Parts: sequence; C-alpha cells; structure tokens
Amino acid sequence: MNKNIFFCIFSISFIFAHCQVPCGIYDDVRIIIEIEEHIQTIDKAMNNILNITLKNQQSTQDMNQLIRWINTKEDHAQKIQDISMKYFLAQRIKPKQSSEQGYLRYVDLTLLCQNIIYTSMKAKQTVDLSYLDELKILIDGLVKLYFDEHGKEHLKELRKK
Repeated sequence: MNKNIFFCIFSISFIFAHCQVPCGIYDDVRIIIEIEEHIQTIDKAMNNILNITLKNQQSTQDMNQLIRWINTKEDHAQKIQDISMKYFLAQRIKPKQSSEQGYLRYVDLTLLCQNIIYTSMKAKQTVDLSYLDELKILIDGLVKLYFDEHGKEHLKELRKK
C-alpha cells in the first residue's frame, strides 16, 4: 500500500510540475495563461485585503480572512517569480554571447523576466494595485517579444475560453 501511495504522489507531481528534465515538452502559451491567472488572484486578494482593513472594526473572522488573503497574494506572486526563473530563465531563454545572432533579443527577454520577478516581489510586499498593472504590461511585453505570430494567435484563442 505504501508503495502505491508513493507512486501516485510521485506520478502526480511529475505530470503537473514541469521539471528541468530535458524532455522537450513545453507549453509556453499555457504558462502565460497561468501567469495571468496568478495576477487575477493577486488582484482579488489585494482588493479583499483593502476591503477588510477599511472596516472600522474587524472581527476575529475578518482577521482570519485577512491573513488568508495575504498568504494567497504572496503565494501567487511567488509562483510568478518561480515561473519566470525556473521556466523561462532556466529552460526557455537560451543564453547568447554578444557576438551571436539574437543576442539583443536574449538581453531584452532576460531583462523582462528580471523585471517580472522584481515587480512580483513588490506585489508580495504591498497592496499597491499599480504593481499588477505593471505586471500586466510586462507580461504583454514578454508575449510580444517571446512568441511568433502562431504562438500569439494560439494565446489569443486560449484567452477566449
């Protein structure tokens, strides 16, 4: 029985977590959709945090919900950071030397990811909704620079669903 539980847990984490094994299975469009969902979750969390803290008196239940929304906001901001680092920077954006073709695109993509990581950190630290606007702009910039026309069209179709 214990072997079966271990196998199920291992299999599930292998299927859903994209590891750094050179398997060549990537779904960049799905990753962008995932990041956009994290931004929506952070937005909802920030708004709920602001609503709870604007009350004149908070109940114990309000304080419990406040803590849960803060944890949710920080968790989803961390997920955006992790995706930027572990998926894009570690696996998808290949290093280029300054003498190689595509070097400037590489630099721009790397800077965009670093900016996404930084802005996600700011979203973790605050309830300033402007960081979410900035994240949306950065993600749009990543999409424009990273994807070819086919990828952009595929993303557009998935966003409609």
